[in-house]
Amino acid sequence: MNSVNLIVTVCAVLAPAQCEDTHLVLSFNGSLRQCAMAAPPHIAQWVGEHPKWTAVKWRCEYPHTNDRVDNGHAKSSG
Repeated sequence: MNSVNLIVTVCAVLAPAQCEDTHLVLSFNGSLRQCAMAAPPHIAQWVGEHPKWTAVKWRCEYPHTNDRVDNGHAKSSG
């Protein structure tokens, strides 16, 4: 299984304009689109554990996709 980052944008129930991204790491063997389609049970579990927040959108990314690219060469963050 490969690890995939599930990035969920959550907003405070009592202050809907207060939103932030939370990152969940999933073991998933499929495409990013399949990950996004399989995400709702994982999101529901997180929201159940964090009742002051509600999920408004989500996406999946492979790890290290946010590393900077300079002149066609990826820079490691570590």
